[in-house]
Amino acid sequence: MEIIYGTTNKAKVEAMNKIIREHGFQAKLYTLKDIGFTDEIVEDGKTFEENSEIKANAIKKFCDEKNIKGKIILTDDAGLCVDKLNGEPGIYSARYAGDHGAQIDSINKVLNKLKDYPNKEDRSCKFVCVLTAILDDGQKIVTRGESLGSIALEHGKLGGLTYGPIFIPEGFNLPMGDMEEETYEKVHNHRDLAVKKLFEELKKMNIE
Repeated sequence: MEIIYGTTNKAKVEAMNKIIREHGFQAKLYTLKDIGFTDEIVEDGKTFEENSEIKANAIKKFCDEKNIKGKIILTDDAGLCVDKLNGEPGIYSARYAGDHGAQIDSINKVLNKLKDYPNKEDRSCKFVCVLTAILDDGQKIVTRGESLGSIALEHGKLGGLTYGPIFIPEGFNLPMGDMEEETYEKVHNHRDLAVKKLFEELKKMNIE
């Protein structure tokens, strides 16, 4: 199958290709750059589902106008949801410290808001990823993956996923950013879970 993945981020494409291979699926990924999509998409939804669908619909409209057919359109929206903060940063995860805020600024904003809650049970959270797929005939499939965990008292090694340095996966004692990637991904990966659910749905429809 051929998939237009709604991103221009090489790291996200590599990660998606890795997940696809590990689950034994066969798919060729195209990026927005590959199809010449340069429009700015306004993500003004109130949920991960809404924002993911907004992106998918915009790309579908572009493909229809350009007569790009025979490909599945795939978009995602993801973020960190902290229970004690009523789900923040949530859909604003990427811009929690401003549109171009540094990773450390977003991390410190979360840590500062939780400074009066040192107990682990008050620092529960989850990573969420929602995927929207639009098939060639217009059918939509929406899947959701969640990884549970808690917020560390202080950040670990910076880099990688924005909130990885403060996200301690359930069953572990270290922030995700301080763990071997393979260790984390074997048990906790919100995008992996969402992708697996998506391909299971596609298989049920005999799309492989």
